Amino acid sequence: MVDPRIENLNVSVEQAIITPSKLKEQYPLSEKCIETVHKGQTTIKNILSGRDKRILAIVGPCSIHDTDAAKQYAQKMKALADELQDQLFIVMRVYFEKPRTTVGWKGLINDPYMDNSCQIEEGLKQARELLVYIAELGLPTAGEALDIVTPQYIQDLFSWTAIGARTTESQSHRNMASGLSSVVGFKNGTDGNIDIALNAMQAVAAPQNFVSINPDGNVAVVRTKGNTNTHIILRGGKAPNYEAKYVEEIEHKLSRLDIAPRIMVDCSHANSGKMAANQKLVLEDLAKQIQNGNRSIMGFMIESNLEFGKQSIPVNKDDLKFGVSVTDECLDWESTQEIVRDFCKNLK
Repeated sequence: MVDPRIENLNVSVEQAIITPSKLKEQYPLSEKCIETVHKGQTTIKNILSGRDKRILAIVGPCSIHDTDAAKQYAQKMKALADELQDQLFIVMRVYFEKPRTTVGWKGLINDPYMDNSCQIEEGLKQARELLVYIAELGLPTAGEALDIVTPQYIQDLFSWTAIGARTTESQSHRNMASGLSSVVGFKNGTDGNIDIALNAMQAVAAPQNFVSINPDGNVAVVRTKGNTNTHIILRGGKAPNYEAKYVEEIEHKLSRLDIAPRIMVDCSHANSGKMAANQKLVLEDLAKQIQNGNRSIMGFMIESNLEFGKQSIPVNKDDLKFGVSVTDECLDWESTQEIVRDFCKNLK
């Protein structure tokens, strides 16, 4: 019994939605999908451990807002992944949820029609359908676990997961990450704070107990085994932090904690000054570090789309430019191919 004098004073509606189990029944996994995800998870764990000497490349749109454009991008990415598979293991960035510093569009799952209607069940359906499509191509995917419930609906299709700069310090996200099957990367804080990511890695390695939902949508206590397949992501802060002196500093910090120094660098965000074209400069620097003998850099991230730049979300959605980001500025596909191929050439 809810007493309206003291409960739900600021809640307008509580709307039940489809359960994770029912959504998975609607968009089931074929053997090809399972093989793609399993191979992706296993390969990334081998890269993290050093058994696989290739570099992990997380490449794709800042956020997904148009699944048709995402499918076209995935087809192009699969061809590039096959071409460069001897040196890189390319995983497509497929981000459905966007953290907001204040307000703004929160991503495809939260608001698939970009009109503040927030049809979350429809967003979950579009997200899962797209992930199944990409897995059928044989291309592994990467996502950010932002909401702590939505992973029950789509996490089985991700081979790699990020915990973002705004949530790395969150106890709830650390609890969740301790139970994920994929490798998890923790970003340093938006101010450049490294210690919150190092603390997160240690917390996530330990078993955790927390309240969430089970696949049937029932409230449940989740007890995890802990996840030791984690690493740090340098994304810059008040200043970039991808250069050799910063990487070396992180190596020492990890070693002092008895954590193998395995580092990913985000070429975007503060490392590029939020200017997409600058990602090329970051990637060139990483190639030089690896050429000079660095063995801790195990991966990089690039924000890329079909077309260059970004756009505001118009009132009339017919005015949206196809293949252009509605969040952070992204490289176009041609430039993406060029800098990734150049990175591989520079490693030879």
